[in-house]
Amino acid sequence: MALARGCLSRIDVASGTAAPSMAEPEAAEWFAALPVAALVVRPDGTVAHANSACESLLNHSERAMRGQLVDLLVRLPSGPAARRDGHGFAAYDVELVLDRIGPVRADYVEGALPEQPGWRIITIHPEGASRRFASAGDRGGARAAIGAAAMLAHEIKNPLSGIRGAAQLLAQVGQEDERRELTSLITAEVDRVAALIDRMEDFTDQRPRTLEARNIYPLIAHARQIAAAGFASSILIEERFDPSLPDVLLESDAFVQLLLNLLKNAAEALGETAAPRITLATAYRHGVSVSSGRGKARRPLPIELCVIDNGPGAPPDLAEHLFEPFVSGKREGRGLGLPLVEKLVGELGGVIRYAREGEPPSTVFRILLPRAPDA
Repeated sequence: MALARGCLSRIDVASGTAAPSMAEPEAAEWFAALPVAALVVRPDGTVAHANSACESLLNHSERAMRGQLVDLLVRLPSGPAARRDGHGFAAYDVELVLDRIGPVRADYVEGALPEQPGWRIITIHPEGASRRFASAGDRGGARAAIGAAAMLAHEIKNPLSGIRGAAQLLAQVGQEDERRELTSLITAEVDRVAALIDRMEDFTDQRPRTLEARNIYPLIAHARQIAAAGFASSILIEERFDPSLPDVLLESDAFVQLLLNLLKNAAEALGETAAPRITLATAYRHGVSVSSGRGKARRPLPIELCVIDNGPGAPPDLAEHLFEPFVSGKREGRGLGLPLVEKLVGELGGVIRYAREGEPPSTVFRILLPRAPDA
């Protein structure tokens, strides 16, 4: 394989048995048009070429990447990186750190170029992230919570009004301090149960959401302001935003509600953490899509919002059940917050997943949402 003007511009293309009616594309043109992000790397570890898909994924132009060390542009986790031997290497569904983007779940494949000692070609497949997201219609936890909420709301809420009324009457006719204390206790407990039922009734609302194109950042700022003024007032909230994020298809009230639930969940998880920190991160993820049901076409969900905290995360035995109702690792938890978040995200056409990522590990709730159609 001859290499000049880099390593692609003089690769001969084998013709078929019949002469083509027009000139065959050169290999450099094929490389540039590949739908998969690809990098050609010199023996010294610097970038020689990057195709268009790679420019989009890394948010760098090919001119800017040429001559840079590839390990600074695309960083592998320490475990998989140690297995590279220069003769071919693959790591599937791993967390790569991209220079301008941050963490990305992807498949990473590296191969040697024949007859060119030390030269490598690297491909990055962000579809690895999409495979981790189940169908947007497969929200078993939310469906179970809807059924439980409807049953409890019907069976419990009606008697509560009678109990509260009786307690108030008892307080009016009794003068003893002990009776007043008991009636106050009854009233407080009834109010607490009623508030719980009100939260569960959120699951029974099955009206379709009215989705519209919105700039996501004013809504994030509003939720952050509420959190900083209340339950997260003592916690550092950082931002790691993609400034070029397009409009998102969503309903504002549902989005703010689910984001506040995630922020409160993170704040509560940081109760005993030194230097507590919450990070709000956004990104545009090319190629990420989910199926809306068996046999149906996949649809793109490129808008990513992550709520990240440096707390201890969920207990390992609960990690796979966080979106099921009545599952909570908190002593006073009701196990309804995250199922409600999953329900709201699903109604916005998106998906949500929990993970422990990074070194040291952080808790990540990753939401993928649809992009608004271009005007």
